[in-house]
Order: sequence, then C-alpha cells, then structure tokens
Amino acid sequence: MKELFAGYFESFSNVINYRIFTFGGAEITPLNIVFLVILTVLLFWLSNKFKNFFVERLLGKTQLELGARVAIGTIVRYIILLLGSLIIIQSVGINLTTLNVLAGAIGIGVGFGLQNIAGNFISGLIILFERPIQVGDRIEVGEVDGKVMSIGARSTTVRTNDNITFIVPNSKFIEEAVVNWSFRDQSVRFRVPVGVAYDSDLNLVKRLLLEVSEENPDVLKEPKAAVRLIKIRRQFD
Repeated sequence: MKELFAGYFESFSNVINYRIFTFGGAEITPLNIVFLVILTVLLFWLSNKFKNFFVERLLGKTQLELGARVAIGTIVRYIILLLGSLIIIQSVGINLTTLNVLAGAIGIGVGFGLQNIAGNFISGLIILFERPIQVGDRIEVGEVDGKVMSIGARSTTVRTNDNITFIVPNSKFIEEAVVNWSFRDQSVRFRVPVGVAYDSDLNLVKRLLLEVSEENPDVLKEPKAAVRLIKIRRQFD
C-alpha cells in the first residue's frame, strides 16, 4: 500500500513539476502557473480591499472631496499592483532583466493593436491627476448625460437618469468637449418650461410655481426662483 501511494505521489509530483518552458531563467511548471494565478488573484483582491479601506476609513476622516479620495485611492491601488506584480514575478524565480524583451514586445503591440487601450489607460491617469471629472459629478460627453459612478484604468462608468449605465472610454474625456455640471460648484440653474391653458390666471400660476419651488429641498433659497412669461400662443397655434 505504501508503495502504491508512493507511486501515485511520484507521478503527481512529476506532473506538477513538469517543465513546460523556460523563461527568465526560471522553469515554468504547472505548479508555478497555479502559484502565479493564485497570487495574482489574491493581489487584485487585496489591492481592491485596501483601496476601499484607504478611501472610506483613512481619507474619509479628512476634508477631501469624494472624487479626490477616489482618485488618490486608485493611484495607490495601481502602485500596490505594480509592486506586488514585481514581487510575484521574482517569487517564481523569473529574472526581471529578461522582461526588457517582453516590454519591447508590448511596445510593438501598443504601436499596432493596443494603441487604443494604452491611450485609454493614459487618459485615465490624466483624469485622476487633473480631475476634470470626479466620482459623483453630473456630466455630458457626446450623447451620454448622467452621473459619474466610477473611474477605472480604461473606462469611466456613467449612469443616466433612466438608470442606464454607459461605459465610456477614458480617451473621450480628453479628446472631446465635456460638460461638467458639478465642476467646482454644485449649484446649477435650470429652466423648466410650463404650459398652461390660454385663459389661466397667470398670477395664480406664478404663485403656485413659486410655492412648489420653495417646498423643494433641492432648490436654493438664494438666489430665489423666478417665474417669467415667455410666450403667449393663440389657442390653435
């Protein structure tokens, strides 16, 4: 029985330690690949958890706006991912100097097929540093009008009033004109057209509209809301 288990163990050991190829001075085996995948998944999970803790618990005690906290947290997460990736690569025995060849290949890929992805990533970094838009801002870009829910490495998530979520490439915020209704000031003036019957009491209409605006908690007390008569149409116009 012991010999049988020893045979199974030896066969299993031979499989998981079978050299698939050599890279950077390290023998890549199934065991190394599993080890690499587990560490990579763990790294992404921990970096995301730390980002949330950093933004909500640590930076949440400061006077920074939500958008600034999220931007700083995202940059910190990128740094953790970069350093963690280097540590993981070294832990499996890969020589970092050999990655220069891989970096060159990636550079060629960026020049051909990965140009848009690289452009969106760089645009995402510009957005995080310059902060033309932030999480929670109300924006318009192209045909998309809604609230910024998250800013990622490649794209930004925008949710409309109809609860429809748009995934917008970050490059759009750099290359196109962006209307930011929340930039530096959350106060915005709205014009709400209201049609009434031709024979309506205009003074009563004005008074009712002003009462509605005063009862709305989202309407500022100063400057006060105003009602203007813009146009009078004939009954059959």
